[in-house]
Amino acid sequence: MLELLHIENIAVIEEADIRFLPGFNALTGETGAGKSIVIDAMGAVLGGRTSRELIRTGADKAFVSAEFSAVPADLPGLSAAGVAPDEEGTLILQREISADGKNACRANGRPITVSQLRQIGADLLNIHGQHDGAALLDEEQHQTYLDRFGRTEEVLAAYRETYDALAELLGRIRALKMDEAEKARRMDSLRFQIGELERAELVPGEEEELLARRTLLRSGEKYIAALDGADYSLSGGEDSGGALSAIRDAEEAISGVRTLSDDLGELYKRLEALRCEAYDLAEIVRDKRAEFDFSPAELDAVEGRADQLYRLKKKYGATVEDMLDYLDKCRAELDAIETADDTLARLEKKLGKVRRAVEDAGAALTEARKVAALVLEQRIQAELRDLDMHKVRFAIDFAEKEPGPDGCDTIRFLMSANVGEDLRPIAKIASGGELARIMLALKNVLAEQEAVATLVFDEVDTGVSGRAAQKVAEKLAQVSRRKQVLCVTHLPQLAAMADTHFSVEKGERGGRTYTKVVRLDREQRKAELARITGGSHVTEALLESAGELLDQAEAYRETL
Repeated sequence: MLELLHIENIAVIEEADIRFLPGFNALTGETGAGKSIVIDAMGAVLGGRTSRELIRTGADKAFVSAEFSAVPADLPGLSAAGVAPDEEGTLILQREISADGKNACRANGRPITVSQLRQIGADLLNIHGQHDGAALLDEEQHQTYLDRFGRTEEVLAAYRETYDALAELLGRIRALKMDEAEKARRMDSLRFQIGELERAELVPGEEEELLARRTLLRSGEKYIAALDGADYSLSGGEDSGGALSAIRDAEEAISGVRTLSDDLGELYKRLEALRCEAYDLAEIVRDKRAEFDFSPAELDAVEGRADQLYRLKKKYGATVEDMLDYLDKCRAELDAIETADDTLARLEKKLGKVRRAVEDAGAALTEARKVAALVLEQRIQAELRDLDMHKVRFAIDFAEKEPGPDGCDTIRFLMSANVGEDLRPIAKIASGGELARIMLALKNVLAEQEAVATLVFDEVDTGVSGRAAQKVAEKLAQVSRRKQVLCVTHLPQLAAMADTHFSVEKGERGGRTYTKVVRLDREQRKAELARITGGSHVTEALLESAGELLDQAEAYRETL
């Protein structure tokens, strides 16, 4: 249950704390006062889409926090995000929205992503907007509603597995069914590419070694000169003994006195070690010089090979390994085309079996949906009677279609608004008020199956008035005995039926517009109901009528 909603710098709301209570909570106020902004703030803290335009003018960031109580620890969204409610079942969701578009989200102080916040929010609270009735006009959504009610996830998943196998098989068959001219052109192209790559005799790792050798050969003269200079400096020549000879002379000079003191003995050992190290270095330099055989012809050959690899890479892959992979694919494709007739015959033989599997899985899915449809029709019909729509008939129509990712059914919700009229698509005959009540009935039925503890209705009473409005109010009161209900409304019947009534009020302070949310007592509720009913001119008669409306609502709630 949503206990507390804290809002900072959201549109015209500078700061507000709204402490909701169990049961039916109503929010009323003048048009433009900020009621929908409260709903926007709820959507934001539940991971909904936001815009920097939501931030109050002059503020750097906006902040929303929602405190929920009695949160089950096993909610899927919580476990997926590695979050848990505290020992008392309390969970606090927070979202900070910066002007630069960045978001900071937390659950009980633990940083989470916006997508994780959205997943957690979906398990805690559902928001039903004033435009949800329009979703009933989209027949593609009808199947989604039915599947959600019938909990057909497992049957649908089994069907999709067989359908995906069919789609993959049909794709392979289409790829093999090419005309002879196209087949000949493709085979010629593949043979040319295979031949070019095979003649190149590619070797994995070759390019790296080749480029390293090319770099060395391009600097061959400099390389030889450096080694010759190092060899002369260490070993000397005809006119010089070199560093090695000089170190040997120093060693021999100290040799005769090395026993006179420990220091001289240590000095002699260091000269001996230096001579050995210098000798090793001289040997390495001579070996390097002997190993390097600079040849302009070799450089030309290396340059030519590097150029060949460069040209092949532009056509077949970024590396030698990529080109070898492409060669394997070409060989496999050529082999597949050459044996296409045999493969095609085998796949077409398999196709019949896969089609039958899809038909069987589709039939099982259809059957599950039809069973769910019968129950849903009865439940919706009962809800509509509660909403004073006794003469309305509601039915779910099934029509066959070619197998697709969502099954073999075209599903439509039908209704008849008056006695004697045929069932027709909802989009063709339902009025705005009828759509609102049908959607409310559908939402109530679906909500009963879900673990969500809080339902939010944002002006779902659009197009409803009079007796119908009273029935909607009674229905929301009934729902509020099972779940917490938050309702933004302009109807006095709904506001009077609420257990808790909030007024969203706009004002000015310091040259800025601000909005505050106030919890109303009974006298304040009478005044607000009178305003909703009669506008700005509130009379004693309107106040008396508002009191009677509150008395009637209280009497009805006591019967629940």
